[in-house]
Amino acid sequence: MDNSKKRIWGWYFFDWASQPYNTLLLTFIFGPYVVSVVKDGSAAQAIWGYGIGAAGLMIAVLSPLLGAVADRSGGRMAFIWIFSALYVIGAWGLWFSAPESFDVWQVMIFFCIGLIGMEFATTFTNAMLPDLASKEDMGRVSGSGWAFGYLGGVVSLIIMLVLLAEGSSGKTLIGIDPIFGLDAATREGTRAVGPLTAIWFAVFMIPFFLWVREPRRTDTVGIGRAVREAWPELRATLAALPRNPSLFAYLGSSMFYRDALNGMYTFGGIYAAGVLGWSVTQVGIFGILAAVTGAIFAWIGGKADSRFGPKPVIILNVIVLSAVALGVVFVSREAVFGMPVAADSSLPDIAFYVLGALIGAGGGSLQSSSRTMMVRQASPEKMTEAFGLYALAGKATSFIAPLSIGVATDLTGSQQLGVSPVVGLFLIGLVLLIWVKPDGEQATT
Repeated sequence: MDNSKKRIWGWYFFDWASQPYNTLLLTFIFGPYVVSVVKDGSAAQAIWGYGIGAAGLMIAVLSPLLGAVADRSGGRMAFIWIFSALYVIGAWGLWFSAPESFDVWQVMIFFCIGLIGMEFATTFTNAMLPDLASKEDMGRVSGSGWAFGYLGGVVSLIIMLVLLAEGSSGKTLIGIDPIFGLDAATREGTRAVGPLTAIWFAVFMIPFFLWVREPRRTDTVGIGRAVREAWPELRATLAALPRNPSLFAYLGSSMFYRDALNGMYTFGGIYAAGVLGWSVTQVGIFGILAAVTGAIFAWIGGKADSRFGPKPVIILNVIVLSAVALGVVFVSREAVFGMPVAADSSLPDIAFYVLGALIGAGGGSLQSSSRTMMVRQASPEKMTEAFGLYALAGKATSFIAPLSIGVATDLTGSQQLGVSPVVGLFLIGLVLLIWVKPDGEQATT
């Protein structure tokens, strides 16, 4: 394997290594576990929303400044090491969430430490994409990376369900006790999701750190000077944004639709556990289905992106996800899309499985094409700066979906109505795409 292919595969391995934080912790295993311990779906959803919202605020404040520092100092890899350590520490700490001594604030602190580590590490690895492939191949590389990441999520979820996570019977999905002698009575099998996620990340980041190298640059400055210059440079960059209306509109659009998608990922498992009464095992199967469709359609979306460009792929997926978000509100044990069902009906479960598959498919393709659209919008000589702005747009309002879901759930006392704000966020993102040119402003100059 030549060095260029090694760099691309090393970059893919970051997606593989980091995906379990989304798949296992945010959505399908640990989130539902919190619901089962708190024993109040609405209260758990509100607590989860406020905690993740607070982490989002911290990410929004620090992300652009750290991005500017890394841009000036040329030290992305050092930042990735630091935030990888936070990922591992935060994930491992979730082991200390035993039902008999459950401290929701301690749990949320560990969870947010890991989440902050994952989000910042993702910011810096995404900024490496333009160095890996030509513009024509960018969609394929981005889509393959997302697909590989989703596949990692599927494999880790299967391991969790088959060998570790105990269902209501105290057995795993295949009817055995949790391995390593873990005690099902104290939910050690399910709580092992934290250490598993930490170990998974540490092991599979090895190819990334061995094979990925930053291009040599001659225009970097020392870290001290980079810190001093970060804020003035960021302020100047933001002030100049209105002079590039296509980029400005895209940053705004992606800010809203990415936040909406993250809200769906974050609360999907909690919603299923609280509204439909699903067990951790059922939520896990739902997760496998969503991850499989995510992997397939991230790869397909990457191919479509390279052929048609990212904008039509983004528009189609935002429309689909808006409809899915609206559909989720109308699925409960009592009724499916307004049609009353019997208490023992399997129709709500089937409907939610279908919606989960659509969330995975739309989300995988949308995120992949969003990265390549950023390349289309940016000036080639300012690519790293552009990805810093992309990180700012993604994090500046990353608290809106979880906080709005938390507030809506508190005000209505309903998990169903609580998730409705994400529909509005998707629609705002869709409207702003009207002003986005497929190849950015440079296409007309």
